[in-house]
Amino acid sequence: MQIEIWSDVKCPWCFVGKRRFEKALEGFEHREQVTVTWKSFQLDPNLPDHYDGTEQQYLAERKGIPEDQVRAMWDSLSASAAGEGLDFRFEDVVVGNSFTAHRFLHLAKSQGLGDQAKEAILSAHFEQGKDTSDTEFLVQLGAGIGLTEQDVRDTLGSDRFADDVHHDIAEAQTLGISGVPFFVIDRKYGISGAQPTDLFAEALDTAWKEANPLTLVSPARTGAQSADGEACGPDGCS
Repeated sequence: MQIEIWSDVKCPWCFVGKRRFEKALEGFEHREQVTVTWKSFQLDPNLPDHYDGTEQQYLAERKGIPEDQVRAMWDSLSASAAGEGLDFRFEDVVVGNSFTAHRFLHLAKSQGLGDQAKEAILSAHFEQGKDTSDTEFLVQLGAGIGLTEQDVRDTLGSDRFADDVHHDIAEAQTLGISGVPFFVIDRKYGISGAQPTDLFAEALDTAWKEANPLTLVSPARTGAQSADGEACGPDGCS
């Protein structure tokens, strides 16, 4: 089973959705046969690399959200995050363009470290108040998950993986994805948003059963009228 997840490292619901999806996957009987691929998405591609202001100022100035609504939104998000074992600290969030972070994630993915990188960078942004658009920080983060300093510097000092990020975003547009997180199972089932864990679990089961239908073996050339043999059910045995 192939699962693609479009998300932005600056999106709080993407972190919450990641946790809920992981819980569903952990309880999925066939999880060892599931491949998860993280895809890039940018909520605000026009942001500068480093925005001179707080998260609250950014939401007020660029999104037009009043301060009281921001506070209410943060309270709700923080409560949802806490329910998934996350500790959001919106007052410490460093605002900036996510394109560099997405290229870093593609580097990590190319070396089989995509999951580790995604978890680390989301935690750094929402729980630790780190600047995930900063090369020096990403060098440190990369070292912590097994990337070499030279690989990170060479990647972020060039346009390496830029085409990959653009391709992910173009794919999202083709699929009609306008918000994240967005989960796509086998390019057939789409799940929008940080849905409850139970919904993810149901989607996994449904997709698996459809891709791997059970074929009932019936007696061949025996003249049997039914493929059902003797069995017991809720109403007794026959």
